Formats: sequence, structure tokens, C-alpha cells
Amino acid sequence: MSVEVRPVRSRADRRDFVELPFRLHATGTPWIPPLRIERRLFLSPRFNSFFNHGEAELFLARRDGRVVGSISAQIDLNFNAFHDNAWGMFGFLELEEDVEALRALLDVAADWLGARGRDRMVGPMNFTMNDESGVLIDGFDREPMVRQPWHPPYYGRLCEEAGLAKAMDLLMWNLRVADRDEILPIIRKLAEELEPKHGITIRKMTRRRLRRELDAFAEIYNEAWSQNWGFVPYTKEDLDAYAWELHLVFERGWFMVAENSDGETVGIGITIPDINQVLKRMGGRVLPLGWWHYLRRRRIRDRTRIGFLGVKPAYQHTGVAAGLYMENFAMAGATGIERGEAGWVLETNKGLNRGMEALGGQISKRYRMYERAL
Repeated sequence: MSVEVRPVRSRADRRDFVELPFRLHATGTPWIPPLRIERRLFLSPRFNSFFNHGEAELFLARRDGRVVGSISAQIDLNFNAFHDNAWGMFGFLELEEDVEALRALLDVAADWLGARGRDRMVGPMNFTMNDESGVLIDGFDREPMVRQPWHPPYYGRLCEEAGLAKAMDLLMWNLRVADRDEILPIIRKLAEELEPKHGITIRKMTRRRLRRELDAFAEIYNEAWSQNWGFVPYTKEDLDAYAWELHLVFERGWFMVAENSDGETVGIGITIPDINQVLKRMGGRVLPLGWWHYLRRRRIRDRTRIGFLGVKPAYQHTGVAAGLYMENFAMAGATGIERGEAGWVLETNKGLNRGMEALGGQISKRYRMYERAL
């Protein structure tokens, strides 16, 4: 039977879209199920701030009535305006081992984007690079951490068979954050000199000020990462939504701010104790007992994800990053966290990748972004 691809229109279609990865990955894989209610809200234009500056269409592929794949096609107007390009994106790529289904999904997404004036299709990303991005091509035996996708090995192979070209690899670095002996001495030296030599101190964020701290986060992110491939700036609406998400995982010691002697924020580090370890026990549902695991989350997780560490360009020579990293190692020792992952980091970011090596890190996962000319 041939593959038929249609847009998601009904409540049943949306349920099938959300449930597909549960059917594909829930048994015998390292995949960790998200909360179903969170996925439904994330896909809704009413609740996701992406739709304030973008539009998207969701599609399902069926073979003889059976759902065999899913994809989204989306346009981020903020991304296009910032980069002065006409790229379109695709995401939410899930499929059985069926290259014909993948080709059909990609063709439909490409047609949707082409009809809206896009000249290139890049992805996968759900819906932006600040969300789950890339196809896993190395590290299949490792559980994904918060905001990381997981895919079986055939996803990458099918993407190449379907004619997608590599655009960029995203690296995750494994760190033994409980083991300071692996850190190069220069990192310690830079951290120790941060205050006496440069007048820069590190303090911890508070939950009460979290939303205001994110304004400084966005300033640093938009300044320090603006030259990165795939960069998209945060808007006020994005930060409002991000603040709500961070409140659910906020732990004061892991959210850090570096300030100069005038009180100006010059660097920020946000490390998130891995909520995926809790979601694994919740099984995709809050009821009947999922809430109990969430309340006990500090007893469950023993790993973290360093999701963001940024320093204003004018202060990148001072060792702010080293100070923030050493503070992460100190927190690990105080809280019993044994390991973590940092990233993603672009494969082309030689400076940051060298920094990960200096901290004793090793590449643990590799995600690939693909592209197709339209």
C-alpha cells in the first residue's frame, strides 16, 4: 500500500501525533516519555509562544490506515528577520523504518514551505533550535536528558537515503561533575583569579527574581550566541513562557549569575538537574501516581544538564566561564550529583569544545541537523 500524508486536523489526528513516539520507542529503548499533557500544550498555538512569531503545520503519514510517521513544517519569522534569509524548518520527525514514508513526509513539508516562499528546509527542530533539535547519530545507548531527543539508529540512515544533506552536528559533552581531579589546572587558576583580578563575583539566582534574571539571560544569549549557526533570539513572550518552565525545575544553587563590580550581569549559567529521570518514572502521566514521583524528584535524579552558559564577549577573557564551571562542580559535591552533560555545542565551536576537553569532558551524544534546498 502506498503512503498517504495528510495534515493534522481532528482531535484524533492530534492524539495520534502525540502518541506515535510512545508506540515506536516506549519498549526496550533508552527513550524517556514526555508528559502527554505537556506535549498537547506545546503543540497548541494558544499556549506556545512560538506562534507569536511563527506558523506551523503538522502532518501524519499513514499506510493502509496505520500511522507510520509524523513531521511538522514551520516558519520562524524572527529567525528569518535576524538572518535575512528565507529558510523554513521541519521537526517532530518520528517514523517506522520506512524510507518511502520519510520521503513522503519530507516532500509534503517541502511543498508547504515552498508555497510560502521558503528556499531551504532545515531540521529537525521542535519548533526552534532552542527546543529538541537534531537526529541522534551517536550515543544510542544513553538516556536522553531534559530537552534532548532520542532516536534509534535507523533514523539517521533513512535521512541520508531520503536525500537530506548534513547541515551541522550538535555535540553533547559528558562530565564527571563529582570529580574535580579531571579538571586542567588552568581552569582552577582562572576561577580563583576571577574576583581578585577582575572584580567579578558569582551569586545564585532566586525564584522570586527568576523572571527578571531571564532578561539578563536573554541579553547575554542574544549577544554572545548571535553569530552561531541556527541562532534565534529570545523575545519577551518566549522568556515569559521559559520562566514558567524553569519554575518547575528550579533549584537555587544551580542557577548562577556573574556580576562585575558595578553590579552588571556579565555571565549566566543555568544548570538543570535532570527532570527526565523523574519523567521516566511518571510514564507520561501525572495521574494516578506521577505527581508523587515529581514531589520526590530530589531523591531520584543524580545527573544534570548544563543547558546554558554564556558570557558577554567583552568579558570572555576574564575566566567567567571557568568560575561558573567550578561553581557547578562545587554544587555537585554538595548535592550528590555525580555526572552531567553540557551542550549542545556546535561542532564548529572550537573554543567551547576545547573548554569541554579541559574540564575532562568526553563527547557523549552527537545530533545531526539536515537540510534540503527547495
